Amino acid sequence: MRSILYLLFLILTTLALPAAADDYRLGSGDIVHITVYGHPDLNIDARIDEQGKINFPLIGDVPVAGDTASVAQNHIGQALVKGGYIKNAQVNLVVKQYRSMQVSVLGQVNHPGKYPLESTSTVTDLLAMAGGVTLAGSDTLILMHKQDGKTQETKIDIPDLFQGGNADLNRQVSADDAIYVPRAPVFYIYGEVQHPGAFRLEQDMNVMQAISLGGGITPRGTQKGIQIRRRGPAGKVATLNAALTDPVLPDDVVYVKESLF
Repeated sequence: MRSILYLLFLILTTLALPAAADDYRLGSGDIVHITVYGHPDLNIDARIDEQGKINFPLIGDVPVAGDTASVAQNHIGQALVKGGYIKNAQVNLVVKQYRSMQVSVLGQVNHPGKYPLESTSTVTDLLAMAGGVTLAGSDTLILMHKQDGKTQETKIDIPDLFQGGNADLNRQVSADDAIYVPRAPVFYIYGEVQHPGAFRLEQDMNVMQAISLGGGITPRGTQKGIQIRRRGPAGKVATLNAALTDPVLPDDVVYVKESLF
């Protein structure tokens, strides 16, 4: 009965691990949770030091860096048995924090940098560690993942990630992944508006909304003859006559003319 209960315990613990945990090699900085079945006084959380060792009760330093969790727990169990402390040591080791594995969070976040990978870290976890997206940040982030020597880029809509309830967007991240939040696109408005200048371009923004961000048209201005100056793919700027319902694109320049009457 005792062995059956322990087997059930191991199965439940394994289910809580990420899919790649069985192959993961422990490294310096990782934080592990170690339990010895039937001996709760030996259950500890330990950090692997710079020499790749953990200090375990009764047996002292145990080198584990480079081992998988299953190999490391066998080493600890064997040391407990060999030292005469426990006759049949049933040890389980689970990685709590993958401190030797890091993810870069770059661009328009409050605290860009490298962050340790937790056991099941997701995109939202890493954004939270980096202090969230700044006001200048885009509504779209880029998740860069290396696989088979190639970098794959996945664009993720941030409002949909947090507000849309789309769990598939909250990808689990892996070691050496990078999350990049670009600067939000802007448009420019000048001429007869109250507050000419550069403004953040919101999704599906039209000319009327752009003018409202500029404080509205001055008494000298007119809604007639509004122009958009837009740079094409070849770099050439075209001047377009715009209606209030026309869309505004990144880097557009909206010009509100002075009324002739």
